[in-house]
This record gives sequence, C-alpha cells and structure tokens, in this order.
Amino acid sequence: MSNTIDILVVDDHPLFRQGVVNSLDMVPDFKVVGETSSGEEALGLCLSLMPDVVLLDVSMPGWNGIVTAEKIALACPATAIVMLTAADDKDKLLAALKAGARGYVLKGVSAKELSDVVRSACAGEVYVSPSIAAEMLVSLTRGKAPDPLQELTDREREILELIGNALTNREIGEKIFLSEKTIKHYVTNILQKLQVRSRVEAALLANRHGLKG
Repeated sequence: MSNTIDILVVDDHPLFRQGVVNSLDMVPDFKVVGETSSGEEALGLCLSLMPDVVLLDVSMPGWNGIVTAEKIALACPATAIVMLTAADDKDKLLAALKAGARGYVLKGVSAKELSDVVRSACAGEVYVSPSIAAEMLVSLTRGKAPDPLQELTDREREILELIGNALTNREIGEKIFLSEKTIKHYVTNILQKLQVRSRVEAALLANRHGLKG
C-alpha cells in the first residue's frame, strides 16, 4: 500500500469528474481518495486526506483553480498539483506554475497520458501539455524583438545620442556637466545593455532604432 498514489479530483462538471475518477481507478497503483466540485472544499479535503496528487480544474465558480492551487500549495506543500484545462491559455499556465502547480494538462488527454502526468508530478517533475508548450515557445520567439534602447535610462539615452554625434567622453562630460570618469562608466553600462562591443556599434544601433542626436 505504501506505493499507492492517493489522488483528489476537483472539477465542477460532474460528468467529466466521474470520467476522470473512473479512468484513474483502473490504474492498479492509483487510489482516488476524494472528489469535489469546489476549490473551498478541495482545500479542506487536502488538509484531512493529505493526497499525493490533486487534479484541479482551472475554471471553477468560487475559488478558481489558480486561487485553489495557491492555497493548497501553501497548506499542503507535499501534495503535487496538476491543473486540468479545456483551453490552451498560456497566461493561465504561467499563473498556475507560479501558484505552485507541477502539471498543466488539456482535458482531451488520453487516460495513459493522464496517468503518466500523475506519476511525473508525484515524482516532483513538471509537465505541460505539448500543444501549450509549443504555443508558448512560438509566442516567446515571436516576441523576442523588443527595442533594445528601452533598457536605457534617460541619462544613458542622452549620452548615447551624443556618442552618435561623435563626441568623446570628455566632450560629453563637458556638455552635460559630468566628469570624464563618470561618462566612461555610463558608456560601459550602455554597451553592456545594448550588447555591443564598441561606441561605433552603439551609435549604429541607436540610429537604426530611431534615436537621433
């Protein structure tokens, strides 16, 4: 019995919940120790039953899955939380992982995949449905072209403009009433933030992104 994985199923749709329970009950080393339709009840059941894994619906009335996950993670840190969702929403995925969930699974998964996820979560691993993971990678890649100049402070942008006008550190210092040593420090920071190796590259990058001297 010590190798049995105790599971709590939380979903406000009775038909779906019963299907999950029936599926899990067919796995020899799984034991569904409880089921409920609300997050509030789920927390109480976790505290009394101390399940190894909680399968938790993301969208529920009252406490939603994210809120419930956060409360369970705080109250029962040894319990692994796996979120069940009908939609591949990457914002909810990030919120769930931040709340303490170890798995994020689409409700259309096969019984075998669900059992694999339960085992992975119980072993301390993190699992995300491949389709959601793929979408996140695409969106992250797509969003990887921010304006590099946005990392600069107003003072650094001002100095970069003057670099673009071919002024030396001493000339820049005289113009904005700072020491040459201070300007040198600013320039080093600017090159690091822009990930360029020289003043010329920094000036070219600034010009390419519309920063005019």
